[in-house]
Amino acid sequence: MRKKMFAAAALLAAASLTLTACGSGDDSDSPVSVVSEEAGSDKAATVLDKPFEKPDLVLTDTNGEKYDFREQTKGRPTLIYFGYTHCPDVCPLTMNNVAVAKKQLTKAQQDELRIVFVTTDPDRDTPKALGKWLKGIDSQVVGLTGDFDTIQAGARTLGISIEPPHKDKNGKIVSTHGTQVVAFSPKTDGGYVLYGEDATVDDYTKDLPKLIKGENP
Repeated sequence: MRKKMFAAAALLAAASLTLTACGSGDDSDSPVSVVSEEAGSDKAATVLDKPFEKPDLVLTDTNGEKYDFREQTKGRPTLIYFGYTHCPDVCPLTMNNVAVAKKQLTKAQQDELRIVFVTTDPDRDTPKALGKWLKGIDSQVVGLTGDFDTIQAGARTLGISIEPPHKDKNGKIVSTHGTQVVAFSPKTDGGYVLYGEDATVDDYTKDLPKLIKGENP
């Protein structure tokens, strides 16, 4: 797998342009179970020359409890993704890809890894709704919701742009958001690897054991 090195400024500019508009399809209440079967891409992992600082995010988890992202994931390999439960395509696909790859790890590795899903549509994604959706993907994933401005600011520190949900011309609520998965090192707590929406199950399966050790994929 080829690794690309980017200056942080250039990466921020590129990341802010990577947005996906997700509509609320008729079957949006059911989690999508299909996973990507595309062959592994040599562009899946972007290793940063200057890692992102872990965002200072204090939100609410699916149990209705306060969750301090920095504190709860300190010293642990962590993946974070910003999306929403009514997304009919890229969000469930990305989360399913990561979840399927995670199952290939040893139990000890699975227990060490933290996967965090932060909603971009907090008005509809209540703790209960998030919990129900994530249960169909991986019950160990941490789902977070809260104030939209707080979520947007936290994502921005990782070069991920999020726009407030709005209705399209057909009256459906859509959320436009960056689709990157950011991996944080357990050694430094820095966000040092980025994955785009084209990353496959195979990509994550190959890379997760290295990410858990804080190594470059």
